[in-house]
Formats: sequence, C-alpha cells, structure tokens
Amino acid sequence: MKLRISGLVAIAAFALAGLLGSPQTLAQNAYITNVLDNSVSVIDTTTNTVTATIPVGVRPEGAAVSPDGSRVYVTNQGDQINPSTVSVIDTHTNTVIATVSVGVGPTGVAVTPDGGKVYVTNLLSSPGTVSVITAATSTVTATISVGTNPFGVVVTPDGSRVYVANHSANTVSVIDPATNTVIDTILIGPQSAPDGVAVSPDGSRVYVANQGSNNGPSTVPVIDTATNTVITMIPFPFGTSAINVAVTPDGGRAYVTDQNSAAVLVIATATNTVIDTIPVGVSPFGVAVTRTAARSMS
Repeated sequence: MKLRISGLVAIAAFALAGLLGSPQTLAQNAYITNVLDNSVSVIDTTTNTVTATIPVGVRPEGAAVSPDGSRVYVTNQGDQINPSTVSVIDTHTNTVIATVSVGVGPTGVAVTPDGGKVYVTNLLSSPGTVSVITAATSTVTATISVGTNPFGVVVTPDGSRVYVANHSANTVSVIDPATNTVIDTILIGPQSAPDGVAVSPDGSRVYVANQGSNNGPSTVPVIDTATNTVITMIPFPFGTSAINVAVTPDGGRAYVTDQNSAAVLVIATATNTVIDTIPVGVSPFGVAVTRTAARSMS
C-alpha cells in the first residue's frame, strides 16, 4: 500500500461570489489549504495577492466551495491531540463560522449542486466512512460506511450520485444522496489504489486517479455512470504515481498529478490517451481547473 496520509498542500477552490452582491465578494478568490501552518490563504485572483489568512484546524487538507460562493468547507485531519474537523468559512468575512466534528482523518470534501449537503471522506476511520454535513445547520446528519481509506469524493452535476475512491479497498463506492446509502461498489482491479476522482461536465464519466499498489502500475480508470462499470483503463508510464485528477469545463481534457515524476499528465478524453506531460514542482498533489477559457473538443 502506498497510502499518503497528508500532503494536500495547495488545492485551489474558486469561490464565484459575485451573486452575493456586496463589493467585498465581487472578486474571484482562491482558497489554499496550508497543511503545516494550520491555515487557509485567500488569494484575490484579479491581483494574485494574498488578501487574508484564516486560522482553521490542525493539518487542513481538502477544500470545497458552495455553489453560491458563500461558504468554503475545509477538512482538518487533526492529530493525536487535536480532533478531526471541518471548518466552515464565510466568504463575506473570511472567518470560520462553524467547526464540525467528523470521522478520523478527513481528507476529501464535495458539496452537492444545490449546496444542501457536504460529503467528507474520513481517510483514517475504521471501517472507512463518509460524513454527511447538512449545510443549513453545519451538523453531521449521516455517516455512511464505504471502503477502506476513502480518499477522493465527487458529486455528479445533477446531484444524483456521489462517487468515493477507497484507496486500500481498490474500489469506488457509489452513494445515492437521496437516501445516503451505498447503492453500488465498483471494483477498480488488483494492485490498485484509487485516490482522486473527477466527473465530466455532462456527468457521464468519472475519472479515477489510481496510484497503484504493490508495484502495480498507475492508471486512470474511466467509469460509465450509466452502468457504474469501468469501461477503460488509461495506462500511465512505468514508475508514475497518479494521485489527483481534474476535468476541463468542456470535458475535452483531464489533468492528472503524478507525484513520482514531478509532472502533470494530460489526457485527451475523446481517445482516452495520454497526450502530454507537463513538468511542475516536486511532488504535485492537488489539481483544479477554472471554469473559463473552455477548450475545443476537436
């Protein structure tokens, strides 16, 4: 097992807060989790400057923004002394307005399209669980058993399904948010270690960053959401370590971080092939794509 418990050092969550009306929230902001500083940096993307630093819990990792841009949810893994929590940030004031206790080692976080629920993967809970937070009350209203070491989580654009990658179970759990129950379990395959997950804009495909385990190769399994089956496994070069994935707004490209080669690999989704390798910094982890400048599908 090649599980990396921490290291989500810079995941950008773009808060499109213009609908909120006040001048303070008209700017587009990026929220960056600083694992070892126990804080979140707020970047004004129009000036690329840090405008605020928000204290949160211990070892903040994942971050997700509500659809209306009014809230940012940050997972705090905690340690032997400090509890595992989710910090709720008000983007009007850039302050923590609620702290929610969840399972052990929260990592991934995703918000439903209507903003009503927040799904949090508890990486170190035994057995693996997902905490469901009701956004209106900032309370955990359900805990769902999934596979071992749940890591990435994504909600389909129509809000009908939640997909959770279970690192040590070699599976992806499919949750029905209407009932908060697991309705399907998708086997990724032997020598697998699924981590990040991303969904195509039309909701028809889920892309899984499969790190591989026991010298198994890294791949990107592609799941057909209509049948919840793996329809192809995109092979990665030997020695790579796929960890996270994001899809462009037009669905034409998928970007996958590779921790071993200090690079991001680019997938053309029309052919499900790796078409480029982009050198980046050491041990790249999180990846996010803005909602502008869509690429042609041709």
